[in-house]
Amino acid sequence: MNPNHPIHRADVGREAGNRSLGRRLRVVPLIAALLLGLSAAVGTPAMAQSRPAPTSFADLSEKLLPAVVNISTSQAVPQRQQGARPEMPQFPPGSPFEEFFRDFFDRQQQDQPQQPRKSTSLGSGFIIDAKNGYVVTNNHVIQDADEITVILQDDTNIKAELIGKDPKTDVALLKITTNHPLVAVPFGDSDAMRVGDWVLAIGNPFGLGGSVTAGIISARQRDINAGPYDDFLQTDASINRGNSGGPMFNLNGEVIGINTAIFSPSGGSVGIGFAIPSNLAKQVVAQLREYGKTRRGWLGVRIQGVTPEIAESLGLQGHKGALVASITPNGPAAKAGIQAGDVVTKFDGKEINEMRRLPRVVAETPIDKAVPVEVWRKGKSQQLQVKVGELEAAEESGLLAANPEEQRRQPQQAPAQKPTETLGLKLTNITPELRQQFEIKPELKGVVVTEVAGNSTASEKGIRAGDVIIEVGQEEVRKPEDVTSKIQKAKEQGKKSILLLVDRHGDLRFVAIPLSQG
Repeated sequence: MNPNHPIHRADVGREAGNRSLGRRLRVVPLIAALLLGLSAAVGTPAMAQSRPAPTSFADLSEKLLPAVVNISTSQAVPQRQQGARPEMPQFPPGSPFEEFFRDFFDRQQQDQPQQPRKSTSLGSGFIIDAKNGYVVTNNHVIQDADEITVILQDDTNIKAELIGKDPKTDVALLKITTNHPLVAVPFGDSDAMRVGDWVLAIGNPFGLGGSVTAGIISARQRDINAGPYDDFLQTDASINRGNSGGPMFNLNGEVIGINTAIFSPSGGSVGIGFAIPSNLAKQVVAQLREYGKTRRGWLGVRIQGVTPEIAESLGLQGHKGALVASITPNGPAAKAGIQAGDVVTKFDGKEINEMRRLPRVVAETPIDKAVPVEVWRKGKSQQLQVKVGELEAAEESGLLAANPEEQRRQPQQAPAQKPTETLGLKLTNITPELRQQFEIKPELKGVVVTEVAGNSTASEKGIRAGDVIIEVGQEEVRKPEDVTSKIQKAKEQGKKSILLLVDRHGDLRFVAIPLSQG
């Protein structure tokens, strides 16, 4: 982990024996994705519909503060094994220092008996059900905790029970039992929030409980690569370490987000914070409350984004949808007839304008529901019917670990031949020697890449020696001549690029290669 990376979970890190600032937690990669593509087409509402800026947040804060709690966790820290001691400096054999340091370390071990140590951390949370004592927070706040304590606004400490957690969305549900009167807050509609709307964040930054900050929604639908369902709200309300799990409110006093991460080169607030939208969180919370775990819809596909080059090669207007790279055997998609190379453009009546929307839409779909799916296949749109499966059941049964290539037939061995060159690639049949050299699975068939020209577009697109080309233009290939003939045909048809389906050690992906060269 790079300690200088600018995105951090907004909690106070664990440190043995005290509650001071600790180490930075999990870092989210691909920061460039946060800084690019900020423009979007949005309508400009009439000024008469705009809400005036409040003169004060005091009344709202007073109402909401009792529902926001501090979360304290503790975890046992592994101790050195009995008899273990720090490594002693190296000295020449027979040196008097060697005996001196040995005696010193032995005395230190005898004089300092092993004491149990605990790691503690602090975060935030909020009460959603006063009668039953349900508290929502972030998963990373309570992760690996041996003991969880909820601290109310009046400093009342209550031991909490973990009802369920979901690492994929970083949401956890706790339950406290007490005769102490509790105050709860409702979830609001995060989809109704617009960029520029006022929000209020309340939490426990740096262990300073009951801190209120105000700001606006700076952006929506942020993807920070924290998980498969990223759809964060971005805000400039000050969020710091310890705010993790705390609520973000609209001006009606409804929770429209759960504060979870910040963008910061220094580790402190620079006005870029991220919150889990309430519409995503409340579905997860409802499932954790009912089942103690999540139950998400599952389609059984591996997908990738549709680039302009891929869209052009498929004859698809606009680079929208989710391109199916592979199908899980016996999964819902396979049973419905979805194929690798299909582009999912609509699922259950919902438009799939970008790849990352599909996992969220599928996850929110009820299990066992039969839904219509629209796919783009070989130049035209097709309608299919899919019965949605359960993601967690598939994970438990090991279906997600199944390799789609296992269903491919054993190929006939072809004799070795001189490599064919095209698009900056040297291609040849798969031979036993090449299977061993590049660790190609016995059941896989296609054309193997033995060399890639360094200045070629194929190299820029990430093609490497050892990759196996399975399809060209969504048609199977078995020998290098198949590849060259399909490329030549695409050129004659005036296509600007050709779509390759490439296997790399069982990982399938589509690559669009421009046809401007050889």
